[in-house]
Amino acid sequence: MFLTRHRFLSPRNLLLAGALGITLAGNASADDVLGQAVGKDLQQAQSALVSKNYAKAMSGVDAADAVKGKTDYEAYTIAQMRAAIAAQSGNVAAATKAYDVLINSPRTPKAAKGQMLMAQASMAYGAKDYAHAVPPAQRYLNEIGPDPRVQTMLIQSFYLQQDWKGTSKVAQDQVDATIKAGKIPTENQLQMLATAYTNLHDSTNQTHTYVLLAKYYSKPDYWAMLIHNLVADPNMSPPLVFAVERLRLATGVLKDPSDYQDMAERAVQMGLSQLALNLLNQGYANHSLGNGAQAPAQAKFHAFVAQHAATERAQLPAAAAQAETASTAGPALTAGYNQVLSGQADQGLALMQKGLAKNPRFPDLAQLQFGMAQMDAGRKADAIKTLSAVSGTGSAHDIAQLWALLLAKPSP
Repeated sequence: MFLTRHRFLSPRNLLLAGALGITLAGNASADDVLGQAVGKDLQQAQSALVSKNYAKAMSGVDAADAVKGKTDYEAYTIAQMRAAIAAQSGNVAAATKAYDVLINSPRTPKAAKGQMLMAQASMAYGAKDYAHAVPPAQRYLNEIGPDPRVQTMLIQSFYLQQDWKGTSKVAQDQVDATIKAGKIPTENQLQMLATAYTNLHDSTNQTHTYVLLAKYYSKPDYWAMLIHNLVADPNMSPPLVFAVERLRLATGVLKDPSDYQDMAERAVQMGLSQLALNLLNQGYANHSLGNGAQAPAQAKFHAFVAQHAATERAQLPAAAAQAETASTAGPALTAGYNQVLSGQADQGLALMQKGLAKNPRFPDLAQLQFGMAQMDAGRKADAIKTLSAVSGTGSAHDIAQLWALLLAKPSP
């Protein structure tokens, strides 16, 4: 389990602060006075409280509460005294009941209500009664305003009940607000959010969350989980699968010889045979290819790809010229990428930018491809900027973010 259980402010101290933070008169008016019977009992209760004789103090409050025909002001003052005694004596149940009366009274100032709500949530949380910690925490956030302590308590209360829907809603809101404010979400919050989405079988948001974990708290486990999730997505388009395969290669995960062939085949199908050849050559260089019984078949496939690459290079000038006047983005993106791969980085990237201006059918995928071309051209800083700016909420965005993170990592 990811969760690190936080220590919050002492419920007793919060209760006591709430009780003593209100004058015994509350928001009293000139007409608010205590009757003789109630006043006498409460005076005795207060004297006993000062002496820390809590049983006698509570008896005095009970006697005052038993007086018939009490005014609203008298009932409110009795609840205040009961809350103060219960807070000091550590009687959580009695304090909670008394504070319910005070919280719901228009006599109680907003600041004091906030202390009481926080105390109620803290008491329930401390007693591991997470279901009863949720309502006062939610009410605090709705009526008093945002508070990191209460937000974290609410997230953990949902989490520890395995209420994954509640966890994801509250945690996502807090993470979004934190990032919007230019701050970094805590690792614990992101871990709980990832766990919630995992249990909700929400693979898209789970991946988004692991992207944030890898971004802010780069650890091998987060990278491994991200790549696993991306590879397992059955709905990913072939160009995105290719980008993930390259990511696997870059992170040392792709090692099987068949993976190299699969990756190269996808590149050929995308019209990027030179890139396919470069990747196969990388496999030979790291000795993943060219070994064992499969070496002849691998050599044959390598020759096939090399021939394709030679043909595309010969046709590249004509393809680039046609791409200039094409009405769609695809020709410029493909021809421009091939120019980059052929050593014409400036011309190729310029042509790809023209393609981006022609409203690609999948703009996020087109921008991802442009960022990859910048990377292959050795323009690392430009690639990071482009990849970081890929918009949307789908797989192209996630893959682009991972590439940007990987490129931005310091060299070991």
